[in-house]
Amino acid sequence: MVCDSVRLPRETEYRDNGPMAQPVDLLIFPRWIVPVSPAGVLESHALAVKAGRIVDICPNEQAAGRFAARETVELPEHVLIPGLVNLHTHAAMSLFRGYGDDMPLMQWLTTRIWPAEQKTASADFVRDGTLLACAEMLASGTTCFNEMYFFPGAAADAALDAGMRAALGMIVIDFPTSYAGDAEDYLNKGLAMRDRYKGEERLSFTFAPHAPYTVADDMLGRIAVLAEQLDVPVHIHLHETRQEIEDSLDKYKVRPLERIAAAGLLSPKLIAVHAIHLLDAEIETLAKYGCHIAHCSAAALKLASGLPAVKKWLDAGINFGLGTDGAASNNRLDMFSEIRLAALLAKGISGDATALPAAKALEAATLDGARALGLDAQIGSLEAGKWADMAAVDLSSLNTQPVFDPVSHLVYAAGREQVSHVWVGGELKYANGRPTSINLPDLKARIAYWRDKLAT
Repeated sequence: MVCDSVRLPRETEYRDNGPMAQPVDLLIFPRWIVPVSPAGVLESHALAVKAGRIVDICPNEQAAGRFAARETVELPEHVLIPGLVNLHTHAAMSLFRGYGDDMPLMQWLTTRIWPAEQKTASADFVRDGTLLACAEMLASGTTCFNEMYFFPGAAADAALDAGMRAALGMIVIDFPTSYAGDAEDYLNKGLAMRDRYKGEERLSFTFAPHAPYTVADDMLGRIAVLAEQLDVPVHIHLHETRQEIEDSLDKYKVRPLERIAAAGLLSPKLIAVHAIHLLDAEIETLAKYGCHIAHCSAAALKLASGLPAVKKWLDAGINFGLGTDGAASNNRLDMFSEIRLAALLAKGISGDATALPAAKALEAATLDGARALGLDAQIGSLEAGKWADMAAVDLSSLNTQPVFDPVSHLVYAAGREQVSHVWVGGELKYANGRPTSINLPDLKARIAYWRDKLAT
């Protein structure tokens, strides 16, 4: 049994319970486990890991007698949760944090971000920026992120170095950059990147056409066909601003969603990012085709893009996950703040205090995000057979006392500063206030280099 008086975790301690005990690599004894699926809270239960996957979750007494653990971790005042899934980000844009604040979206893009990208975007920039993002995401309990940016191979290298799980977007956009010359070039380079990294078990892939206003109809149609042939999700910005819709009506005489539908992209493979300005009929259309939404509360507020009707999504049966967007438009890759903000906004916008309960908000940040990526059989909940992607959150501080319901505290009271441990595939990737696989002094030096380059 775990003793509540123990304050510090005892790690790398060999536990041998006799010749009949099942050998495992890791045995964790937290105060609470929130598996997400099945719903609920388990108290005084242990979780066993072997070869990177969860073997069992059982009461402490059973675990102590059943398993011979190579490493035991006791967390007497912590809650163990699935690793958070960031369903939409531009990780390398961490290097643009604070570079263009307090502007509307199109002004921000055209006067600050796109010119800066033309000046700095390179494989080295993306690798360094993504590694910075990984360090921040791990510190907030995120174990998997869905990425959309240039030079996705460099992002893949950074994710692998950090030990994180990543869904890499094969970005497509019509205008030339230092990465590719035209839409065809983007697509070919994305497919080549997928071929190069598809053997990496922590990496998966999406098609990532940037948005309907930056990708032509014929290319949207090609991506729809390839997504079905290769069984790959499609990750696209959609109905983010009113201006986007007005421009589409002026140029194409239809709303962006109609163009997406005509291209054949409406399916359970579609992840619509933002989806703020949807008519009721459009919400029903997304639900009908089993599409998913990536909800980025903070970025939508900071760019004044609008407020989505989350309760209507839920009532229609649309699956949605949570994302941070990039640090250039959010300034922090903090999924804990996204969970809280999403829950509060859903209530405030709908006038219904039950619109997005704490348990559902946590599910959106874990299993529902994994489901959108087609990874829900592997991650997103703490269940036997799944990868041991997990985060431990310390609820011992005064701001999370008393504890009546750990799930409530995870959503409404706790913050990323209370994340103590993060495992990806059973490997410890964050502990003692720092990532375990990232050379922080070297990374800080690289960040300073890019800051100076942008400042001049």
